[in-house]
This record gives sequence, C-alpha cells and structure tokens, in this order.
Amino acid sequence: MDLNGANNAMPEEVTARTVATPRLETHILERGPEDGIPVVFIHGNVSSSLFFEETLAALPDGYRGIVPDLRGFGGSETKPLDATRGLRDFTDDLHALVETLELERANFVGWSAGGAVAMQFAMDYPDEVASLTLICPMSPYGFGGTKDAAGTPCWPDYAGSGAGTTNPDFVKRLAEGDRTDEDPNSPRNVMNTSYFKPPFRVSKEREETYVTSMLSTKTGEGHYPGDAATSQNWPTVAPGARGMNNAISPKYCDLSAFARLSGGPDVLWVRGSDDQIVSDTSFLDFGYLGQLGFVPGWPGEEVYPPQPMVSQTRAILNQYTANGGTYREETIPDCGHSPHIEKPEEFRKLLLDFLEAHPQRKPAP
Repeated sequence: MDLNGANNAMPEEVTARTVATPRLETHILERGPEDGIPVVFIHGNVSSSLFFEETLAALPDGYRGIVPDLRGFGGSETKPLDATRGLRDFTDDLHALVETLELERANFVGWSAGGAVAMQFAMDYPDEVASLTLICPMSPYGFGGTKDAAGTPCWPDYAGSGAGTTNPDFVKRLAEGDRTDEDPNSPRNVMNTSYFKPPFRVSKEREETYVTSMLSTKTGEGHYPGDAATSQNWPTVAPGARGMNNAISPKYCDLSAFARLSGGPDVLWVRGSDDQIVSDTSFLDFGYLGQLGFVPGWPGEEVYPPQPMVSQTRAILNQYTANGGTYREETIPDCGHSPHIEKPEEFRKLLLDFLEAHPQRKPAP
C-alpha cells in the first residue's frame, strides 16, 4: 500500500523516508532541522504515523519532529510481534531508531497504545527521555481483564483480554482493504464513531488519509490482532502469545513499575472528556459490554466490572508523584479519543507550552 501516494498529499513541511536500523526497516515522517530539539511521536493501534501529519507540520522552527511507523503498521517492515514481551518489541525497535538517528535525548509523545509504548520506553531507556506526553493513553495495566485501580486481574488467565476479544468482522474488513461506509464495522465508520466524538468529521481528504493509515495495519496471528486461546472463564477467550492485541493484554503488559521510576521525566497527560475507547466505561471493554447486556453470561460487578482505565492511569501517576515524579492532567471538553485531531489548537498549545518548559538536555553526570 502506497502511504505517500494520491490518497495522501502530505503537508509541504513533512517528508517521508525509510531508516535502516539493526532491528527494523523503519518508515518515518519528519520535519525540522537535524540539530533541532527532537520530539518523537508514537501512534496507536490500527493507525500509523499519518495520524500525526498535521501535528508534525505545526511544530515550530527549532524542533525536529519524527513519527515512526511501529512494526506491523504503516510503511515499516513487517515483523511478527512476540506478545509475551509485552510492548518491548516496540521499545527495542524505537531504541534502535533513536540510536541510528543519533538522538541523544528526546521528548516523547504517545497516543493511545502508543502512550503505553512511550511509558515502557521511559522505563527501559530512562536516560533517553527528556519529557513524556501521553494522549489518551492505554491503561498501564493493558486493555481488558482487570477490575480495580490496582490492576487486579478478573481471572487468573486474564480471560476477556487479548486477540480473541477483537471484532472478527472488523479484522476481515481491514484485511480486505474496505474503504466503504456501508457497515458499522468498516474501518471508516469505526474511526468516525470511536476514534472521534460524533458528529466530528475531518475533511474528505484527511478522512481518506486516515482510512489509508488504518488499512496499513498488517493482520494475522503474528500481527493484528494476534492468536487467541480459549478459557473456561467468561467470556471464554484468553490471550495468546503473538500479535498486537495480546501484547496489550494485562497478562503481558504491566507498566506499574513506572510509578517507581527514579528521576523519570515530567509527564503531561492529555485526554478527551468523551473518549469511548480509553475510559472507565469503554465500549471496547468486555466488562462494560457485559454490564450493558451485550455479552451474555456476564458474571456480575464483583467478579468482572468494567475496567477503570482512566482511574488506573491516574493511580499510577499519583504514585509516580509520591515517589518524586511530576505529572499534569489536562482534560479537553467535548472531545473523544484523538485530541490532537479533534481539538488541534487546544492540544498544540498544551504540547508546545510543555515542550518549551523541557528543552533537550543531557542527563546529569
């Protein structure tokens, strides 16, 4: 799929290239001088760097913006994802890119699952992170299968998380390159009803770009959503060991150690007030769907409540503050899962003010 062709007229200021690293042929978008203050943006699930094009183009002079496509997305090399490592295939890929581009220390901005990747990167390579901006980040305890602010699993096998919870019709339509708007499960409709808060719509040209981005997602057991396992526990599916949606299962993704990160970066957390994907009542969470009666056999509030995703993030960041870190939470009203797209002016002001307070700096000797 040509990500830079007729369906995607990139802003003039933004260029694309592929960087060969020891781990991955990584496709990136970039803007700004090589000696500019580096800002690395990390996209979320079922998307690519294209969702950050306009944010990248709006960076002021003096910044060097870089948006890589994660493995299995966009124009980067397709390699299978070992879900048992959680998000570390991604962070190791990013580290290889950072070293290849000779970025000593960068500001990281992560959206959705990319926010969790950014947190994992800060844990794995703390000396390389000058600041951390999280946009509607996935919970530090992964997606699905946990029931309180401490990330306690609903079942020992983490049933209700992983690839088996993914809508198979949506996966099929991704694999087939469906660009229509005739079915609720088409990528276009999923984007417009879940990524954004209806009735928000981007321009026709932007919409085609974002659909192209979604359709760049590589599908299969090693990619999106991954392989599934069965379970005797409701809702009878448990995470497998390969692919994207298993990597973000709490079975393998646990970022609670971020709270104990000594000397970690300052954190800006930006979220939309009406986010339906990352929420304490997420429409993609089986606990909430069961509570609403959409998934039969729900075992009840005590056993399997909705995952309190926002509360889990806040609990970790409050612990981070108690241990000497710093964070600020900003909620943008009347906004869904994509503040950088839905409310670009408000988001950019928050981001740029934060970046200006955290210029590139080397760690103290």
